[in-house]
Amino acid sequence: MTRANTEFKSDIKSIRKHARQHVEAGAVTEGYKADRKAVVDMLNGALATELVCALRYKYHYFTAVGIHAQAAAEEFLEHAEQEQEHADALAARIVQLGGDPDFSPEGLKKRSHSEYAVATKLPDMIKENLIAERVAIDTYREMVAFLGDDDPTTRRMLEHILAVEEEHADDLAGLLASDQTNKR
Repeated sequence: MTRANTEFKSDIKSIRKHARQHVEAGAVTEGYKADRKAVVDMLNGALATELVCALRYKYHYFTAVGIHAQAAAEEFLEHAEQEQEHADALAARIVQLGGDPDFSPEGLKKRSHSEYAVATKLPDMIKENLIAERVAIDTYREMVAFLGDDDPTTRRMLEHILAVEEEHADDLAGLLASDQTNKR
């Protein structure tokens, strides 16, 4: 039997009953299949990563010098702003799941997937940011796989962030290639 030949049916009475019984759970209904604590912990790690990345990008934005520094600095600033947007989205989702977003500076570096590597030369800044993006790409892929179909809302948010991180990596690889070309 194909889906086209079946009719969608839902037990609306039971759904309404559960919605009233568990109203304090907010957006998390009985249909939520993931382990909320594990998801909140995972998202807090991603939150720390995004905050560390935003800070590193901001540092590099303010300290980039050299003949090609302006273009790189503009890219660093754009990425910093996008990393902050990711952090905000992650924090909002953590709260929506009934968790507490961990913005505490203590342990931020330890909770982050990427490192806060300070570089003073433009090519090193680009490399450190590219390394961090590559770490983010792999960890977001793992998070998406971990969630599977158990939390489609969080999965879609992470997939969006993953796509932006891939764009960042591509931008940085382009900057690095243009810097290498200019040295020849």
